[in-house]
Amino acid sequence: QVQLVESGGGLVQAGGSVRLSCAASGSIFSINAMGWYRQAPGKQRELVATIAAGGKPNYADSVKGRFTISRDNAKNTMYLQMNSLNPEDTAVYYCNILNYLGRASGSWGQGTQVTVSS
Repeated sequence: QVQLVESGGGLVQAGGSVRLSCAASGSIFSINAMGWYRQAPGKQRELVATIAAGGKPNYADSVKGRFTISRDNAKNTMYLQMNSLNPEDTAVYYCNILNYLGRASGSWGQGTQVTVSS
């Protein structure tokens, strides 16, 4: 089973930037779509961005134009570049493998906390 480890979160001021990483074990990384999710306090987990195995990205409207998802299949790693952050982006960010329905299909990792101060 693929294990996913998120990293790169931290405390950042509004307007700032953060780059998250998702390191995956296992050779299936390169053939799967992947996604970044986030969960803010008291809210349900939501899908932020996805990237197909071939690299085509999709974004939630709330982050479109500010976040960029990318992947390096050779390193089994996915990234989320987050720019122009605002306090509403404060959440624990998770990554996961997506199945053919576009839904998370792997085990959830610990996530990485991103806190945006105003």
